[in-house]
This record gives sequence, structure tokens and C-alpha cells, in this order.
Amino acid sequence: MATTKKTPAKPKSSNKSATKKSTKTSTKTNTKTKPLNIMHDASLNRGSAFTTEQRQAAGIEGLLPVGVDSIELQLARVHTQLDMLDSDLQRYLFLMDLQSRNQTLFYAVLMGDPARFMPLVYTPTVGEACQKFDHIFRASRGVYLPISAKGRLKEILSNWPQKDIRFIVATDGERILGLGDLGVGGMGIPVGKLALYTAVAGVPPALTLPITLDVGTNNEDLINDPLYLGLKQPRVRGKAYDAFIAEFVDAVQSLYPKCCLQWEDFANFNAVSILKTYKDKICTYNDDIQGTAGVALAGIYGSLRISGQKLTDQRFLFMGAGSAATGIAELISEAMAMEGLTIEEARGRNWLFDVNGLVESTRKDLADFQKPFAHKHAPMKSFIDAINDIKPNGIIGVSTVPKLFNQGVIEAMSRVNARPIIFPYSNPTSRSECTAQEAYQWSDGNAIFASGSPFDPVTYKGKTFVPGQGNNVYIFPAMGMAVLATEATRVTQQMFIIAAKAVAEQVTEAELDSGLIYPPQSQILTASLHTAAKIADYIFEQGLARIKKPKDVAAHIGQMAYKPVYDN
Repeated sequence: MATTKKTPAKPKSSNKSATKKSTKTSTKTNTKTKPLNIMHDASLNRGSAFTTEQRQAAGIEGLLPVGVDSIELQLARVHTQLDMLDSDLQRYLFLMDLQSRNQTLFYAVLMGDPARFMPLVYTPTVGEACQKFDHIFRASRGVYLPISAKGRLKEILSNWPQKDIRFIVATDGERILGLGDLGVGGMGIPVGKLALYTAVAGVPPALTLPITLDVGTNNEDLINDPLYLGLKQPRVRGKAYDAFIAEFVDAVQSLYPKCCLQWEDFANFNAVSILKTYKDKICTYNDDIQGTAGVALAGIYGSLRISGQKLTDQRFLFMGAGSAATGIAELISEAMAMEGLTIEEARGRNWLFDVNGLVESTRKDLADFQKPFAHKHAPMKSFIDAINDIKPNGIIGVSTVPKLFNQGVIEAMSRVNARPIIFPYSNPTSRSECTAQEAYQWSDGNAIFASGSPFDPVTYKGKTFVPGQGNNVYIFPAMGMAVLATEATRVTQQMFIIAAKAVAEQVTEAELDSGLIYPPQSQILTASLHTAAKIADYIFEQGLARIKKPKDVAAHIGQMAYKPVYDN
């Protein structure tokens, strides 16, 4: 499989025999469109890096300044241009424009300094971009499938020019990060996720496709906004929605039979229902449920390397009881079961807390997916009281409500733990349950901390702590590369446990000593390829691969990985 884009020395239209057979009119047309085909195709265009010979062969001589740049010079220019901009949103827009002009250069930028650029093309900057989508819209990327086109989804989807699609990230825009219903503005999430598939794990970008399923919006501000680009109607629910999803899945399976379908930022009730319906039928997963669970479990494995404790001895209390919370709790439970507990015992060590208090067995307001974690306990409305009573080793925030892990909460956790695990995972940064500074200060430097959005290092009492970012980016790109390398038929829960262990085992002792429980983001490509190889080994062992196992799985993955270089 090709891993880099191909720029032909001569386009087909320059073939001499073909030119002789053409009419005079068609030859003129081909000559005029020839430069546009190369310079306006992001997968072919290399801008100022076209050599003199390539410009002559492609018919674009004179359409660029005569100077020929190396990709290193182009990167220097991009960095200069980015430094001239005033905000991260402007930098996001610049990078999205670059992606639409010169794909190779875009990924060379991201892969050259992932720690700097991941927060620009994804969280937290993508949140603001999604909120302002209709006002900053410049060029379309991906496919929009409106429910008004029901019955024609396969026809519309087939308009996408690439015919071998292996990864689709789809959203209906209802629960974008912690920002709520953004309608078609949610397209920034699939676009950003798939950029990270490539930048972080080397999945070839030509094999990816972002999709927005437009079923309307319940956001009145969007409906009343003349610039809103989606369907201006209330969200469709119930059987009509389910039928729309079913038609979409059938269209994907028909057009792209080897495709893995990732669901992203759906409302809890739809996210859980869709995953339950399709997880055993097609190659699919929900990153908000399973990817978030995987990265949380990786953080727990890393934390246990610091505390020296066993997973089966831990108890966790979640702030939030939605699909992300139950997804993490279930994966932790399954990991505990793999280490000797029954699944019931393991679930009993995971507790949920939401706006109505502790999730316990007498409550009548619970959804089916919450009930496995509704344990016997007296009703409790105070989170601090729940900490004092349950005595969790860790608290995990997936509430999307900022500042809920206040000083009283952190101090309560510190009273029942020598090294309390504090994971405010809500995104974006403005929604984080606490900051790294607060966690370290209020725990007197004893917290084992990771957050959903990035925080700068914190110096407390003379020691510098490096906060870990429990970002799904440690999981889903590696999962994607493993699925690609094996042509897996399914994505299972156990694959996320394998991924979590593979991530945690790569953190060095020195990094653990600084408080870091995830591999440094500067090394995330290496970390992701290692994780992908571990997942791929498991896929082959379980008979879930469509291809024969190669002698060296890691080398096989390395050869497949996309590299942002221009072909000679």
C-alpha cells in the first residue's frame, strides 16, 4: 500500500500520442486545465517545492516565482507566518487552508512538532472553530449527509472522489466537546480527528473521510442565524433517526467494505444505542465512550506505577454519569476482571455522581446504561460526602462543568489517599473540573494528575510537575493504524485494554517522577506506532484480521505509515 502521495513527473494529459489523437479544441482545454489539476489538488500540489523540470513537465512554468524551495524552507516559512498571527483561531484557519492547498506540507508541519500543533488543529482550539463554523466557513471538507436526502445517501456518499476509504469519523453535531449542539458546525471534530489519525499514527490521509450527519439542530441561536449552513429544523428523533443511521451504515458498508466507522460527539442516548446496535455487526467504535475509556485506563495504569498499588484494589468515583463515564467505568471493570475479580465485583468498585447526586439503586431517573453502576447506598447529594464515605483512590471528571473539583474536593481526596488520582477530563480547557495548579497546590504536591486539555508545567514547593494530558489521541490513531494494518473485521473492548497497557508501559521512570503518566506528546508518533503494533498482535491472535500475519508486525506497520515527503 502506498504511504506517500504520488506526484507524477508528467500528467497523463501530456502524453504525446494522446495529444495527436485529440482535436485542436480538446488539446487547448487540456493545456489550460493541466496546471489547475496539479496546483489545486492538495494531494499533488507542492507549491514552491516544484522543481524547474517538474514545472516544465506539468505546464506550470511561470505560474510560480522561479525560486525552488526544499520542504525545510517551506516549513520555515509556515512557522514565520504562524508567528505573525494574533490568535490560535487564526492559526487554526491558516492550517486548515494549508491542508486544503498542500497536504504534504500540512502534515510535515504537524508531525514536525505534534506537541505544539495538536492543540491548534484539535482541542482546545477546534472548539472555538466549531462554535464559529458558519461565520468562518471558507472551503468544504468531507461529506454532509442531510436527513432530507434520506433514500439517496449511497448516491450522495458516492460523490466522494476517493473510492478506497478505510476510516470514517461521523458526527451528528449534537454534543460537540463540552459545548453542546452545534449542528453542522461540528464538522471540525471529524476533520480534526482524522488529521490526527495521520499526524499521530501515520494513517494515509487518502484513506480517511469526515462526515456530518445533519438531522437538524435544537440550538435556537443557530436556527435564527442567517449564516447557519445546516438544516434549520428541530432534531429528528426516534424511528426516523434510527432509520437514517441504518441507511448510512448500509451505504458505508456497500461503498467501503473494509471501512472502520468511528462515531463522534453524539448525545449520550444515541451514542450508546448506536454502538450497541452495530458493534458486533461491523468494524466500528465510539471514541467518546471507548477511546476516552482507553486513555483513562492508560492513565490509571500509569498512576499505579507511581503509587505501587494493584488495579483490583482501586475504587473510582466519577463526576458525571453519561456515556463517557459509564464507558470508562466499564472498561476499568473489564480490566479488573482480567486480573481476577468477577465483573460484578469490578463494577462495584466504580461509582458515578451526577447533577442529582450519587448514582445508587433507589434512583428512578437512570438510563439502562447507567444501571450496572447504580449500587446499593443511601442517597447522597454532596460529592465531598461521597468521597468521605466511598473513599475512592481516584476521581474522574467527565461532567463538562468547570471547577467542580474545588479545594474541598481535592483536600478530601488527599485525606483518604497518600497519592490521590485526580483526572479532570472534560474538554475544552474552559470546562475542566480543575486546573493542574489547583490539583497540585490543594493536594500539597501529592496528586497524580491528568487532564483532558493541556496545562503548563507547575512548580510547587521547589518541584516542577509536568501535567499529563489524558487525550484520546493516545488511543484512537493507534487503533486506526492497527485496524488498517490488519484489515480487522471488528473493534473489541479488549483491544482498548491492550492499547491502554501499551501506552502506559512507554512512560519512563524519570517522566513518572515528574508526574507525567502518558508518553510525551513530542514522541507521540513513536508511541502510537508501538501501541498500534501491540493492538495488531492481539487482532491477529484473536482471528479478527482479514490478512495473514506478517513475520514482523511492527515493521509491517512502519512500512505502511504515511510520511510527509515529496516524491522525487
